[in-house]
Amino acid sequence: MMQIPLTGVGATEEHAKLLVDSFKKWTGKELLELVPGESLREQLFQASIVILSHGTELDPVLNYGNRRGLELWEMEGESFTRTPSRLTAESMERQERDRFFEAVTSNGYVDNYSGIRISSTGRRFYILKAMVWNLVDVDGAYKGQAAAFSEYQYL
Repeated sequence: MMQIPLTGVGATEEHAKLLVDSFKKWTGKELLELVPGESLREQLFQASIVILSHGTELDPVLNYGNRRGLELWEMEGESFTRTPSRLTAESMERQERDRFFEAVTSNGYVDNYSGIRISSTGRRFYILKAMVWNLVDVDGAYKGQAAAFSEYQYL
């Protein structure tokens, strides 16, 4: 059985804050109902929704996944954070995925995204109503993209 770490992959309080603050910047909403005084990193990792992000590499690599994300993609943390983001989609879906991420880059965020993804074991699933947003620091520098969703169906 896959061992899930006790804290999020790529998780630091700083990255957790980047995820939450960037979401609020673009949407005007809170990513989660947070408990003040508790670790933001831990709250994101234990969230009931899937949360993941990738960096700014030429071929962006996943740099964060919470418990639900790791379970859905059937990966351990170390493997997850070495995976190019494009490999989470089947090859026939990658061109559509690329067009979508260009729209996110241009607009800051896109809500209600749906698409087919594939786990590390080849299990296919359809994501419904995902929110995808740009990660930007306090100076407005682009730091990657993140996604959050709660609905998916195995195919």
